Amino acid sequence: MHSVHSVVVLALEGVIPFELGTPARIFGSAEGPDGEPLYEVIACTLDGAPVNSDAGFSIAVEHDASALATADTLVIPPSSALGAVREHGCLPERLAEALALVRPGTRIVAICTASYVLAAAGLLDGRSATTHWREAEHFQRAFPRVRVERNVLFVDGGDVLTSAGVAAGVDLCLHLVRRDHGSAVASQVARRCVVPPWRDGDQAQVVEHPVPGPSSATTAPTRAWALERLHRPLPLPELAAHARTSVRTFTRRFRAEVGVTPGSWLTAQRVELARRLLETSDLPIDHVAQRAGFGTANSLRQHLRSTLGTSPAAYRRAFHAAGAPARGVNDVGVNDVGADDAPARRADGAPPVA
Repeated sequence: MHSVHSVVVLALEGVIPFELGTPARIFGSAEGPDGEPLYEVIACTLDGAPVNSDAGFSIAVEHDASALATADTLVIPPSSALGAVREHGCLPERLAEALALVRPGTRIVAICTASYVLAAAGLLDGRSATTHWREAEHFQRAFPRVRVERNVLFVDGGDVLTSAGVAAGVDLCLHLVRRDHGSAVASQVARRCVVPPWRDGDQAQVVEHPVPGPSSATTAPTRAWALERLHRPLPLPELAAHARTSVRTFTRRFRAEVGVTPGSWLTAQRVELARRLLETSDLPIDHVAQRAGFGTANSLRQHLRSTLGTSPAAYRRAFHAAGAPARGVNDVGVNDVGADDAPARRADGAPPVA
């Protein structure tokens, strides 16, 4: 019997509407192979009464905090009225009582400044976390036991996840769909919502020149060119030559536009291609490695373990049901025998492959 994952979204006073609507839009768009919903998303407030948003209108919901006891995933959107949570690092009694209803093992997600709520509840002590870049310095002062990552889109701590602001909440929700059901389902959700299908959590929140001027040179054509050639080596001088610039200028311009080095970007694109091939093809692992530009199954395994915490074979077993055909014993390359099946955790970024 199909089991629907319950996502409960807790709207606090002063909630920001965009991020409040993100979980329903992303998770609510995820469907299985027969069109069945993969998530049920409901919104609640602490007492079931409407709350004021920060956009000049109130938001009415159908549930109170008792819904938190039913959550498989709890999502807390940001609020502009965190008050004592932000200023003194303590939870109001009613909010503390509500969070106490959350079952052990529930996945807890904070979008943007909702990370203050998780930190005040002690859920981020000793963990890495992020928040909106404008709040990062204050957040670190308020919660010195949290390892604040100031310049990433999101941090996946397994059972507790945090994101930066606005669109980074979309990235984090898509990341969770991908983690739960694989790239094929996440890409389908992204197409329906007309959003980028994947931005790595370690991508910078702010880049120097995110939108080049109309007369400015850009690395976009070279990035598109490289995506068609991921199967072969793409050394930095060749990328720079395609862009008709020096290596130094290309590297500086690339980082200013994308937020990461060319090598790191290439690795991320290759990992994503390998994931898609593992999910949707019957190619043996060593062939997947070659198609994705890693060369050998061992290299692919090292990069998947670095970014996802799992092996190619384990990833395929976990996600082949997300739209891929049945597979046989020939799917696993000889170099993949014996790889352990550690679950996917936080993507920490792999060493660049050129």
